[in-house]
This record gives sequence, C-alpha cells and structure tokens, in this order.
Amino acid sequence: CAVKAAHVLSEIAKNEEMKIPCIEADLVLTLIPLLESTDQEMLLHAGRAIGRICYDNRTLQEELVRVGVIPSLVRILTDYAESEPLVHVALLALYNLADLDSAKEALSMTKVAEQLVKQLRRAESHERLEIVFEVLQALAENDALKVQLVDAGVPEVLSEILLRLQGSSQAEDTCIVKAASDLIVSLLLGGKKGNITGQVHKESTSKTIVLILARHENSQGKDSLNSEFAPLYGNCLRLFQLGVIHQLLDLLEKHVRSGDTSVQQAALSALQSLAVPVVSKVQMLEEGVAERIEALLRSESPPVQFKLLGTLRTLADGQADAAELLGQDPLLLDRLVQWCSGSEHSGICGEANRLLASILHHNRSQEVVKAIQAAQGVKHLVSMTTSEHAALQNEALNALAIASAIDLETLEESFKESQLVQSLHKLLRDDNTSPEVKYNSMGLLCRLLNSGDLRQEIEEDKIKDTLEQLCSHSNADVVKEATTTLQVLRGET
Repeated sequence: CAVKAAHVLSEIAKNEEMKIPCIEADLVLTLIPLLESTDQEMLLHAGRAIGRICYDNRTLQEELVRVGVIPSLVRILTDYAESEPLVHVALLALYNLADLDSAKEALSMTKVAEQLVKQLRRAESHERLEIVFEVLQALAENDALKVQLVDAGVPEVLSEILLRLQGSSQAEDTCIVKAASDLIVSLLLGGKKGNITGQVHKESTSKTIVLILARHENSQGKDSLNSEFAPLYGNCLRLFQLGVIHQLLDLLEKHVRSGDTSVQQAALSALQSLAVPVVSKVQMLEEGVAERIEALLRSESPPVQFKLLGTLRTLADGQADAAELLGQDPLLLDRLVQWCSGSEHSGICGEANRLLASILHHNRSQEVVKAIQAAQGVKHLVSMTTSEHAALQNEALNALAIASAIDLETLEESFKESQLVQSLHKLLRDDNTSPEVKYNSMGLLCRLLNSGDLRQEIEEDKIKDTLEQLCSHSNADVVKEATTTLQVLRGET
C-alpha cells in the first residue's frame, strides 16, 4: 500500500491547510527513505509529496538537505533521465533547494553538472529550459559548482541554444535567449544575477579577472594559475573560444532591427564582461567587434545606449588600438557629443563623457586629438573637470593632460574658449576639492604652460599665489606637485 499512500499524501499536500498536519505527523522524514526505491511510481508520488509539503518552508528544506535528500535527487536525474515526470519532480526539488548554501555544498559533491547538461540538451519545451536555467543560475553563485558547470560543458550547450534560436521572433524564444545571455554572464563572473549588473560588483570582479591575467602574464611560464581565481581566467578564454562573441553580436543586430531592448541589454552585458581581460580586448578588435557594436548607435532606448557606452569604454580601457579606432569614427564621435549635452538622462550623459575621456586617455595618436577637437568634444571634457564626482573629474583631467602632451596646439583655442585655466584655478582654490583632483589639476597646468597664450592666462589669473599656498597643504603629494608646478611656471625646470 506504500505507493498508494504516497499518492494520497501528494494529493493532500496540494492543500495549503494540510501542510502543517503533515509536518506535525513527521511525514517528511517518513517519506525520504522512499526516494531510494526503484519503483518509478513510488519515486514520483513520494517526490511530489515531499516537494509540496516543504515548499516555501526554509526550516524543512534545510532539514531535507541535512538528512541527505540531495544525493537521492541527483540519483533520480541520473537513473531516470528519460522519464519526463521523474525528471520534472527532481528539477523542481533542486530549484526549490538550490538557494540554500548547504544544498550547494552537498551538490558540489555530486555529478549534478553532468546531469543538468544532459537535461539542457534533451529539453524540448521552454518550461523545461527555464527550470534548468533557474537551477543553473543559483548554482553558478558557488565557485566550486561554477567550475564544475563549465567543465561539464554548460557553455557549449548555451552556445548551441543561442545559435539555434537566434533567428526566431517568437516571444518565448526571446525569453530563452535572454536567460542564456544572463547565464553566460553568471558563469563568467560567478556572481548573483541581481548583482551582476550592479556597478560596484561588476567593477570589483573585473579587477579580479584583470589581476589574474596580470599574474599569468608576469609568471614567465610558471604555473601561476593554480590559485583560487584561476577558474575565472579559464572561463573568460573558454567562452571566447566557443564563439559566443559573434553569436551575441548576431543577436544584437537582429534585435536592433526588431526593437527588442531586453535582449540587446542582456547581450551587451555579456559582451562587456567578456571584454575585460586584455587578451579578449585584442581578439575582439581583430575580429571587428567594435565596428559591429557601433550599429547600436541608432538605438533610441536609454538603457541600451547606457550599456553600449559602457561596453565600448571597457573595450577601450588600456588599449591604444581600440581608442584610436573609436576616436577616428566620425559617426561615433558625433553621437557621443550629442549625448554629452543633449541626453535627458544624466547617466547616459555621464557615460558619454567618460567614453570620450577614455578614448583620449588611452589614445596615442595626434589624429584622434584632431578628430575629437573637430567634433567639438573638448568643451565637454573641460566641463567634466568641474563634475560633482571626483572620479569623473580625475578621468577628464588625466585625458586632457595626455591629449595636451600629444597635440597642445590643436587644443589651445578650445581651451581658451572653454576657460579651462579658470576652471583649474577654481579647483585649486576650493577647499572641498579632493587632493587627487588638485594633484591632477596641477599636472594638467604643467602641460598648458607649454603654450604661450595659455601661460599668459595662467599668469594673469594669479594662479602662482594659489600654488604657493598649496605648498603648505596637508597632503604631501599636493605639496610636491605644487612645488614642481611653481618651478615650471618660474622657468626653473
């Protein structure tokens, strides 16, 4: 009668009011041993009963993990992979338990990754794919499981799914494509889905990946990747080798035409993450990724515009070739200048200014300086030096200093028209200006002193008096830079 009793209990547990009596009767602990049965009907009813009784009850779910339900669920997926009802029950149970740290730890001791790959490959319905994606998203938050998922071939399957669905205009397919793109990002960064697009989390994780690359490049052949962060480095390269980049770009181009902004944002998020490592930037440039991304310049969606600017800035970061490529594209520069002042969204305006500064900062070409000058972008960077955010001020100051070192003659007239000297003096006088901004302002001043007209403005504005006061500043770096700038101003060095 055990099978029939389990069937009755699975039906009773559908009723919310009956869950507590089932718990009080210790039915959960009684049902768990039945998951070791070889009778498929028994497994089906016992699994459903347990799942319904424990649904949304964290205490009971923790108890399930403690008494060993995880190996039983993985065994069901393994032994009955062709049974749709049993697989469905096991996946739902994993979906409900996967957020628990104890469940993730238990799953890391199993071969769940291999079984989830099998289910991804054989999934015929959108519902099945969505359940597996949800389980994978939760598991990707755990470093050990993330490595197992990549080793088991999850990226390969995601690549196949993106390729298979990229030509579809069905709404359900679009949801799957977006979920696959999100999962690519999760596997790459290993962070929670909700935090992946958060700026602080993304930047800190990106720095970690860059640190790994630096360790690898400085190892001179040593096995430096045997560190706790080595899997992140491997994931970047592996996802790249799978051809995910161009599949994401194909999706972008298709959905630019269709106007589906959610897929555009998801694909751009993945591309921005993949563009962090130095080796990826070089390969993306060689494969013409920058030109293909720029097709999105015509997008009128603010979220897509914001993502586009961030992706291009990541691509240009530290890469002179990328900066020169972007900095000599008249269409891009015209659009950037429009967004610098004409956008109704402050975030887009800020990102446009940051990309313009990044192009100048990482560029080493006189042609780029001339192109940005011709596009009337210099005045926006001068305005950026007075931003309320110190980080943006520093980005603008450093970019203008580098551009001045490359071709001050081209920029001279714009600097005079935009009153750059007066803006710098104001920053130096203001007690609220951060020491780093003061330091960078004086670094730019030293560059400007190479121009006769700008030197005259600096002298007429009596910046010398302010510099002398800064020689007694509390910050040692500010004092040192003030002394150096005074020496340059007096012609002593």
